[in-house]
Amino acid sequence: MPPSAAHWFGTNDIGQDIYAQTLVGLQKSLLIGLIAGPAATLIAGIVGAVAGYFGGFVDRALVWGIDLLLVIPSFYALVLLSPLFKNLSWLALIVGLAIFGWMIMARVIRGQTMSLRERDYVKAARFMGVPSFTIIRRHILPNVASLLIIDATLGVGAMILSESALSYFGFGIQIPDVSLGTLLAAGSQSAVTRPWLFVLPAATLVATVLSTSLLGDALRDAIDPTSGANRD
Repeated sequence: MPPSAAHWFGTNDIGQDIYAQTLVGLQKSLLIGLIAGPAATLIAGIVGAVAGYFGGFVDRALVWGIDLLLVIPSFYALVLLSPLFKNLSWLALIVGLAIFGWMIMARVIRGQTMSLRERDYVKAARFMGVPSFTIIRRHILPNVASLLIIDATLGVGAMILSESALSYFGFGIQIPDVSLGTLLAAGSQSAVTRPWLFVLPAATLVATVLSTSLLGDALRDAIDPTSGANRD
């Protein structure tokens, strides 16, 4: 049944309300994005700060690990790990998304940390015998917090897209569970004859990702007034 006053997004073959399913799918996709995005940022902050602060062998080992993970196509790696997602809960999908989503930001944080460790207040703290991890926690991470906050916000949208893509191809959320990806997969089979089954969940996905991107831009402008449009 096409969209109507009773069913805003229409219904599918067996009479299920697409609007209700879209809300449930959006809830699941948002939950995955809101956990996996900040989790990846947390890993990036810790690894990048440790690598940049200690340097030497620690830096080389962590950078080698980062480069190794960057070489591996994350989507195909998650596809290979998809049997775990089927046997375990959707929490396994969150872990997989977080593991393969932190490397680029870790390199950025590493570069920032290498600059911050040469600041006078960091050198003074080292001279006074302050433990290294205390310096990282009190002096390094607070100075890169703006980057981490922005990355976590933008990461939510990226994780929602990744989850939707995996679920669309049958490697993420599994039916009878619902996410935006599973709704798109079901709707694509009749996208020409009954476009509302595909177009409306797709529009919801686009609006959600766009909203997180706009929120990330707003946070960047608020935290760093010299960025974006405020630079002029």
